[in-house]
Amino acid sequence: MHELSIALGILRVAEVEAKKANAKSIERIELEIGTLAGIEFEALDFVWPSAVKGTILEHTKREIIIINGKAQCVDCETIFALDNHYDSCPKCKSNFKSIINGKELRVKSLEVSQ
Repeated sequence: MHELSIALGILRVAEVEAKKANAKSIERIELEIGTLAGIEFEALDFVWPSAVKGTILEHTKREIIIINGKAQCVDCETIFALDNHYDSCPKCKSNFKSIINGKELRVKSLEVSQ
């Protein structure tokens, strides 16, 4: 279950940024996670309480913005929704595509208190 290492990575980012801001606590953390990032949202929800227990994120409100997959066909340049990495272009059925959105995994913002 790599969601635990993801949660711990998010915690490390939050701790570093809180230290830079001389923050005593983090009130809210906003995450952007793409549907193609390979993260199981239920598994992340399951490991989150254990990962942040006793840390600066223990009482933080967590918000997740889900970024849907989008790709552009290399052959016909059609832009289309991408639910899975292996989906083909709906117009020409080509499997050659460039992924535009959906692989994101980032801490978008932190709301801290001094």
